[in-house]
Amino acid sequence: MYSYLALGDSYTIGEQVPIHDNFPNQTVQLLRKQHFDIADPVIVATTGWTTDELAAAIREHNLHETFSFVTLLIGVNNQYRGRSVENYRQEFEQLLDQAIVFANGNAGSVLVLSIPDWGATPFAEGKDRSQVAREIDEYNAACKAVALDHKCQYLYITDSTREHAVTPAFLASDGLHPSSAEYAVWAERLAPLVAATLKGGK
Repeated sequence: MYSYLALGDSYTIGEQVPIHDNFPNQTVQLLRKQHFDIADPVIVATTGWTTDELAAAIREHNLHETFSFVTLLIGVNNQYRGRSVENYRQEFEQLLDQAIVFANGNAGSVLVLSIPDWGATPFAEGKDRSQVAREIDEYNAACKAVALDHKCQYLYITDSTREHAVTPAFLASDGLHPSSAEYAVWAERLAPLVAATLKGGK
């Protein structure tokens, strides 16, 4: 049986959606339809976490097992709190090193997702949306560079969050977090990458 560790923040745990509708669980559901025998995902994620808070939580969970694949999506709260991209890059690199350990040293089995653009959502009314977009782009450039430098996979989903940012069906009731429908978009992009990885395609 394959195993899956999902590391992140609100976007991984699925703030305001049922647990089975977050993107890790929807990805597993899609893979099971392809006859992959996969256990329910182990999720280490909480709304509001920054890179250093996720790192601390990983230490507290004291995880020793390894997993068939690992996803990592973190950084929006670093940007929201006004932290520097360079600080993010350093802490993200440490998290990615840990994720590779969790993937039994197989960097290709670690899949990094880009940071969604919260500034495009109704929640950001009154904020400088263009500045948020620029900063998210800078964070994502660092995220992608570190991921590819470590030979991990990188999945860009920010475009979907911008495209669907004002469409109610793709938003949770808070006008900020994604709905099940948005997570389904991510899962549909992620599942083929995971399937190829599990088949030895990566």
